[in-house]
Amino acid sequence: MKVIVVGSSHGGYETVRGILAEQPDTEIQWYEKGDFLSFLSCGMQLYLEGTVKDVNSVRYATPKDMTAQGVHVFVEQEITKVDPVAHTVHVVNHVTGAERDETYDKLVLSVGAVPFELPVPGHDLKNIYAMRGRDWAIKLKAKTVDPDIKNVVIIGSGYIGIEAAEVFAKAGKHVTVIDLLPRLLSLYLDTEFTEVLTTEMAEHGIQAATGQSVKSFAGAAGKVTKVVTDQGEYPADLVVSAAGIRANTAWLKDTIDLDAHGLITINDYLQTSDPDIFAVGDATLVPFAPTGQANRIALATNARRQGRFAAKNLLGTKIAMPAVSGSSALSVFDYHFASTGIKAGTAKNFDLQTKSVLITDTAQPKFVPTAAGNAKVWFKLTFDAATGRILGAQIMSKANVTANINTIALAIQAKLTVYDLAYTDFFFQPGFDRPWNIMNVAAQAAVKALQ
Repeated sequence: MKVIVVGSSHGGYETVRGILAEQPDTEIQWYEKGDFLSFLSCGMQLYLEGTVKDVNSVRYATPKDMTAQGVHVFVEQEITKVDPVAHTVHVVNHVTGAERDETYDKLVLSVGAVPFELPVPGHDLKNIYAMRGRDWAIKLKAKTVDPDIKNVVIIGSGYIGIEAAEVFAKAGKHVTVIDLLPRLLSLYLDTEFTEVLTTEMAEHGIQAATGQSVKSFAGAAGKVTKVVTDQGEYPADLVVSAAGIRANTAWLKDTIDLDAHGLITINDYLQTSDPDIFAVGDATLVPFAPTGQANRIALATNARRQGRFAAKNLLGTKIAMPAVSGSSALSVFDYHFASTGIKAGTAKNFDLQTKSVLITDTAQPKFVPTAAGNAKVWFKLTFDAATGRILGAQIMSKANVTANINTIALAIQAKLTVYDLAYTDFFFQPGFDRPWNIMNVAAQAAVKALQ
């Protein structure tokens, strides 16, 4: 069997890895249109802050390693057209300019997404950057030490935008974060958490400009100098646009079925409208465990799961992609937070009747001093208002207690209720935690709220 995999980030890599694990004698052609295989944008902050020194190490695999495993790796070669009837793809070699057609038995599209470009005047000025991919990482690194860059404006307060804000604040720049939504990080956390984090960011020189729409970029000598919103103007020597992504699928519109947002339509087995073409990653929807419906959740973990199940299915083992809960985590200066599933603030998007309980406690017994690592913890549990089924949770602390969210993700997937969680057995040792885990405490409060 000959399998062609398009794209070398999370989904593409895991597909190749999955095929090698189960049928290593499969002929695999792996295509990356850029000049670098499997760069991980999720590791960009670590590189920009200097934790990781070599940008070339922020990757899953090298062409040399994959070639040694029998994979035919093609870098700087782009697949520009697919012919499902003939089972061929058209390849353009960006180094030589040569073009050719390749046949396939199965095709996997891990085409991903590209940064959304705001369609406003001035968007073509210099020093308006994105934060996605190795090339942008190298450019952004240079700007962190550029003495001419004093004011940085970040557009978008999702994970990418907040990571960029922290990078440049730590580099000594004045940072403003503009977002159309009313709160920073509001897609991931409820108000009780974002209020704390917004204050924390302000104390580190990050100004929040929320509830504002960008109207234009102004500049001088071809470079951006300020960002104009519907409520004000913000000086900018550099703009980092993190205002969302769009699926990289325009070239596929006459080949396979796409939805109204340009996302590739797939079934439970990762097959597109053509059964020999599979799709994974940010250009697809994933099954959402809290609701059982498909949802857009662009996370590396989801893409890798899809890649592994695409590999199984194209090799003949028919098995559905398991539902996910959108679990994610981030650090914002001294705080660490994680969330999964549905929040009180997003429940209305799913037409659900929910209740939530918020618990604040300390990570360890109160006799353990703060200097020894004890810290305040916020934990919010969201559940079905009628049945008590667990639908989501958020946790935050200066202590790293984020791993608790993995338990909630499992509870959602297993369709457990707050009655199940209230007295679930968790270990206790005062050097680590409290006699009742904060998840127990929240679930016990939830049981009372349902009575």
